[in-house]
Amino acid sequence: MVRSLTRTKDWMKVVGAVVVVSLLAACGGGGGGSGSSQSGNAPAPNVPNSVAVTVDQGVSRFANIPTVSVTVCAPGTSTCQTIDHVLLDTKSFGLRLVAASLGSLASSLPGLPSGSGQLAQCTIFADGFTWGTIRTADVKIGGEQASGIPIQMVGDLPVATTPAQNCTDRTANSENTASDLGANGILGVGVAPIDCGAACAAPISAANPSTYFTCPAGTATNNCQRASAPVAQQVANPVARFASNNNGLVIQLPTVPDGGTASATGTLTFGVNTQANNTLPSSVTTFATDPAGDLDNSSFNGVNGVSAFFDTGSNGLFFTDGSLAQCGSEAPQFYCPATTQTRSATLKGQNSTSATVSFQVANADSLFNSGNFAFSNLAGQNGSATSLDLGLPFFYGRTVYQGLDLTSTGGNAPFIGF
Repeated sequence: MVRSLTRTKDWMKVVGAVVVVSLLAACGGGGGGSGSSQSGNAPAPNVPNSVAVTVDQGVSRFANIPTVSVTVCAPGTSTCQTIDHVLLDTKSFGLRLVAASLGSLASSLPGLPSGSGQLAQCTIFADGFTWGTIRTADVKIGGEQASGIPIQMVGDLPVATTPAQNCTDRTANSENTASDLGANGILGVGVAPIDCGAACAAPISAANPSTYFTCPAGTATNNCQRASAPVAQQVANPVARFASNNNGLVIQLPTVPDGGTASATGTLTFGVNTQANNTLPSSVTTFATDPAGDLDNSSFNGVNGVSAFFDTGSNGLFFTDGSLAQCGSEAPQFYCPATTQTRSATLKGQNSTSATVSFQVANADSLFNSGNFAFSNLAGQNGSATSLDLGLPFFYGRTVYQGLDLTSTGGNAPFIGF
């Protein structure tokens, strides 16, 4: 997901998980990419199923934005563009690229028909939305490729076409540019293989959660209409469509000091138990999740039935705790305790596996004023006592395994392990 709580200075941003239609995976850029790597991106590991993950100042100087490079090609051709600084998001599903980052390639990616027009989507995040058409592309990440999959091209439609129902009536915050999003796009690699499923393929009704739309070609006015989207046309998780190493992924990030660091580089490895470099050790505790990747029976701050989730797309740890001092007007949605505090939660999977994890909460103002961009102890409020967002800080110093939900094709059930 992608949640953005803006700090009024320094362009720091809290990014969280995407709320994607029926899966309801809670939380929430483009124009900065030109197809060549920007300075600060480390070279990809020399392993076909791995790619470098970089946390640095990125395209908009937002804290804790983990990014990868993604190559997109017109289907079946060698007409390609490599997009750097694409947000790695383990709580949304599918690739969404800001149109400006694609340059001339944008016109080579075919759209998908819908009714008498083209298929578009308003993807709802906790902090805003992305609006744009659905295109078909070959997607390459490291040495893996997903051929001919639907992706969202963000910001390629006139602002006037942005729909109200199931879009701006949920959130008014548009995130259709790199500066708004803090990245050149979003690579959603959560546990779901597509971003909605059968619910969005059903006929449109009040019960249908679809945020897909059919838009007449060439329209410059708001006459896009909600539409059902066949499963084959819905934005797809690229990992599930790889030819191999397609059952999950492994994220490894280094430990960072208490005061943060200017940048951090880790590794995203595709597949679980498919290669020597993604073997799941017996010492790792695995938790069965629901289809959206949540652990709904967890406990935190004396509250049971907490929905805990693991979200690299959230640049902080987000939870409700009235005992923690909040920051001032420059960062009102972050916590600013006088001294660093420790909190713990009991995580419980659907397979009854449980474990207690601890994390620290530092003064966000002090972190932001350090000039660093990678923090393991940045935290803020999320407004719900029954939600625990274990964002990017949770991943530092850990190797986290994630299994995709492939039960519909006889594969593994979704899980998280660390």
